[in-house]
Amino acid sequence: MHQVLIVGTGSIGERHARCFQNTGRAAVGIVEVRQELRETVAEQYSIQHVYTSLDEALADRQWSSVVICTPASSHIALAHQCLKQGIATLIEKPLAVSLRDAQSLLQAAASSDVSIGVAYVYRAHPAMAAMRQAIVEGRFGRPLQVISVSGQHFPTYRPAYASTYFTKHATGGGTIQDALTHLVNAAQWIVGPMTHLTADVSQYRLKDTQVEDTAHIMARHGDVMAVYAQNQHQAPNETSLTIVCERGTARMEVHRSQWMWQTDPQDQWHVEPCPLNSRDDWFERQSRAWLDVLDKKAPPLCSLHEAYQTLVVNEAALVSSREDRRWIDLQAYEKSL
Repeated sequence: MHQVLIVGTGSIGERHARCFQNTGRAAVGIVEVRQELRETVAEQYSIQHVYTSLDEALADRQWSSVVICTPASSHIALAHQCLKQGIATLIEKPLAVSLRDAQSLLQAAASSDVSIGVAYVYRAHPAMAAMRQAIVEGRFGRPLQVISVSGQHFPTYRPAYASTYFTKHATGGGTIQDALTHLVNAAQWIVGPMTHLTADVSQYRLKDTQVEDTAHIMARHGDVMAVYAQNQHQAPNETSLTIVCERGTARMEVHRSQWMWQTDPQDQWHVEPCPLNSRDDWFERQSRAWLDVLDKKAPPLCSLHEAYQTLVVNEAALVSSREDRRWIDLQAYEKSL
């Protein structure tokens, strides 16, 4: 049994605690500064090791891994603390809100053999993984275009959003950092890093925040053209990622837990179901994958470097949206920091 410490027990931290427990391979402890929430989560999941700070938890016992689920602005400092203790660390997305801060962690990690991963959960979805494998193996030829379309009614799924990290860019909020980042990371996993972008954003419905609730990014992943559209106020909860290739088109539909492909214009979509019993099944797959990392059976689903590449996109997209939607060369932008 691995000893897994969850730092932060908001909605995603609570889910991690539950899903790591459900693997049957981990005993869970929690760190939570809010007393009422700390006591509620501990009681609900029968968690015995409960702390008010990471310092307190690290001083108390040996941990196999720490899972950081606090607002993104605190991720890097907490990860440094774990790295110094030699503890494998899984960091919730996004990696950070500042490239400069993230660079310090990359530099520190480069001289260490401690495992660090970032919880971009789309990589744990069986439909996304199956579609990627087919594309990477060349089943449909060279990728030419990425089309990502996604939206949901955020207040329905996160009723307390206006009192969370989501309300400010500085804590990781807004459509680009909170939601669209998942699709960008998934596309980079399939077709390679994004190299150029322009971004347009607006705040249409979520007026009780300081951030965008709608975002469009037009981009290039090298030779691959891409467009991403996301909002957090529409009624349908739907997400699709389409990869158009030389000899066929593949599409992953998160809301239907399936991927599909078509190679002949006279044919129809061929559907490949990858059913999940519940949303927790998806996160349990991620938990099991991270436990495999701890057992030295596999690398992280999303490495620190890959998450950093997605962070470059997050930051550059926000800059582009503030600067009259100018095109940004991501390599040049990163070097300018």
